[in-house]
Amino acid sequence: MNNIWSDHVQGIMTLYLSRKLRFDDIFFTQYEKLFNLDHNRDLKILEIGCGPGALAKSLHRWYPKAQITAIDRDSIFISFARDNISGVRFLEGDATHLPFENDSFDVTISNTVQEHIEPSAFWGEQRRVLKPGGVCLCLSARKGIHCPAPCLEMTNEEKEFWDSLPQSEDELKKYNVCQFPMSEAELPASMESHGFIDVTTGFAIIDLTPDATKYSDKMAEAMIEAGRQSSLEAIRSAHSDHAEKAISAVNDKYEERLRLYRSGIKQWDTSVSVTMVIRGTKG
Repeated sequence: MNNIWSDHVQGIMTLYLSRKLRFDDIFFTQYEKLFNLDHNRDLKILEIGCGPGALAKSLHRWYPKAQITAIDRDSIFISFARDNISGVRFLEGDATHLPFENDSFDVTISNTVQEHIEPSAFWGEQRRVLKPGGVCLCLSARKGIHCPAPCLEMTNEEKEFWDSLPQSEDELKKYNVCQFPMSEAELPASMESHGFIDVTTGFAIIDLTPDATKYSDKMAEAMIEAGRQSSLEAIRSAHSDHAEKAISAVNDKYEERLRLYRSGIKQWDTSVSVTMVIRGTKG
C-alpha cells in the first residue's frame, strides 16, 4: 500500500473538498471553453494523479457520454474515490509507467501533477497512451489570492502546537514534491518540445468568496468547511499526541466564521485560484 501523499503531503479531505469547490458546475463554462472537447463523442478520458477523485467526478457530470478512467499511486485516495464516486473507473497506478496500451485514450488530463514529475516521463507517457489526434490537457495552479477573515487568523494554540514540533527534514523535497516547476511560458514550450501540436493556453479564475451573493448558502458554507478540514488535517498529519488544544481552537474559529456568515455579518474573506490550462494534440 502506498499512502505517502495522503499521510505526509495532503490529506483526503483537504484535496477532495478544495477540488470539489474548484470544479463545481458553476465554473464549468470556463473549463468547457479551455478543454474544447466534443460532447457528442464517446470519449475515453484518462485522469492522471486523480487524488480522491473530485475532478473525475465532475468530468463524469460534464461529459456524460465519456468513459472516465482515473489513476493515482496513493492507495488511500483510490480507496476513498471507489467508495464515494460512481461512474468512474479508479485504478492505482504510476504516471511515469501508465498501465495502458499505446493509443488507448482520446483525452488525458491532469491537475497539479506536472510539477512533481520529470518532464520526459510526464509528457511521454501521455503521448504514448493517446490515440493519434488525442488531446492532452494539463492543469497547473498559478499564483492566486488568499485573504482570510480576521477570525480565521492562526490562534495562539495553533502557533504553540506548531512551535512545539521538532524540526524535521524538508518533507516536500523528501517526497519529490514540486521538483519540476515551470513558468507560464515554459509549460507550453515543454509540451511542444515533447511532440504535441496545436498547443494553446488559457486560465480559469475560480473566486471563492463566501459572502458573495452569487453563491448559495450551501456553497458558501462548503467554502468555510473546506478551510476547516484543511487546517485540521494539517495538524493531524503531524502525528503528535499534543494536538487537542490546536484542534479545539481550529473548530472554535471556524464555528465563529459560520456564525458570522449565518448572521449576515460579512467578512469578505476570499480565496481566488488561478488555473492555467495547457492543451495540445498528439501529432
